[in-house]
Amino acid sequence: MTTVHETVPTTASAEDLSVWPHSTTEPHPGDAAVGGVSLAEVAGRYGTPVYVLDEREVRRRCRTYRDAFPEAEVHYAAKAFLCRAMARWVSDEGLGLDVCSAGELELAVAAGFPADRIVLHGNAKTPHDLKRALWYGVGRIVIDSPSEIARIAAAVGPEGHQRVMVRVVPGISAGGHDKIRTGTDDQKFGLSISDGYAQHAIARILDQPQLQLTGLHCHLGSQITDVKPYLAAVRRMVGLMARLKEQHGLVLRELDIGGGHGIAYRPGEPAMDLTRLARKVRAELTEACAAAGLTVPRLLVEPGRAVVGPAGVALYRVVSVKRTGGRTFVAVDGGMSDNPRPALYGVRYAPRLVGRRCGAGTAPVTVVGRHCEAGDVLAPDARLPDDVRAGDLLAVPVAGAYHLSMASGYNAVGRPPVVAVRDGRARLLVRRESLEDMRSRDVGL
Repeated sequence: MTTVHETVPTTASAEDLSVWPHSTTEPHPGDAAVGGVSLAEVAGRYGTPVYVLDEREVRRRCRTYRDAFPEAEVHYAAKAFLCRAMARWVSDEGLGLDVCSAGELELAVAAGFPADRIVLHGNAKTPHDLKRALWYGVGRIVIDSPSEIARIAAAVGPEGHQRVMVRVVPGISAGGHDKIRTGTDDQKFGLSISDGYAQHAIARILDQPQLQLTGLHCHLGSQITDVKPYLAAVRRMVGLMARLKEQHGLVLRELDIGGGHGIAYRPGEPAMDLTRLARKVRAELTEACAAAGLTVPRLLVEPGRAVVGPAGVALYRVVSVKRTGGRTFVAVDGGMSDNPRPALYGVRYAPRLVGRRCGAGTAPVTVVGRHCEAGDVLAPDARLPDDVRAGDLLAVPVAGAYHLSMASGYNAVGRPPVVAVRDGRARLLVRRESLEDMRSRDVGL
């Protein structure tokens, strides 16, 4: 039986590149360059797998947030991806930083990030996390459970002082997958409004003179592309602020509505309209505060994925092509150890063959990783040239967020390096994890 495939163009269309960094070009048919640097040259120089990060794209997205929310504090969520260079770029562009551990905090401080522009999050902050946060003098600590109140107060000491916020669960379901929805009462984060735990915790904080409650925090989830959940969250949070003023005479000056702004991973997928979000949230907050007789608090937002995700590209080398069971499997030299998201959330990507000209038609393939798991699938429904073969280079766009930060040591495959590109130059930000790194950690023989 003969299968007829569509013919691929020799150059990528604007739609094909819609999820790639803005600097992406095709200097030669079949080639691709980001930040003026050929991806094939990056792979040749640094090996594969490798993450490529467009510095100008990161900075541009930071400025986009600053322009959309000029009256707000914009804090980059470090959990998406953090290294010292990333912290420096974010600081240069005037953003604050959210961290979730002493490790993220140490990286940021090592890069010279001002501690007073850092916020510490986390549902289970360890004593070490809190100790380092207080030692460095972070700007705010977000209280996530009642037990943290006494712990932080004791660590601060009777003469100390620490600004805190309370993470409130507004009871709103939003997000691209059940595992990344955090605004409902049935998950581990925050304190619920509906059962009174948030109000009780706030009353306890007010009894601690060392703790200055500056405002409320909420986070609805991730990969949200609709504005409506944020507007509902603003209304509920302002409602709580009004009750707190009535009960305690408390006037809170800050409201953090989190991040979770959705991005497109494949051409044609929806993404959050940031300009519309900012306009609608601003209007909703002003209206709700006017109705409640409150002064409009300072707004805080926490983008992570939307800043760094579209700025990254992951490069893999094809190891084998196998046709079996009516399917074609294209196996690459990375997989779930450097990108667990497809296995965790069913995320889909649009890989592209780069580095050589392809005149063949395309065919549906399943791009799989090298790991000993049937679920190690990077792209179950990709279209690649008919003549894809071992040694080819595959590029996966939108790889800047939650790849390296969630990478593991599965099968003792070292974590990939991160290479920054800008103005035709490439430089190493994070080196590849080596076999010697793994040997040096194993001290039990």
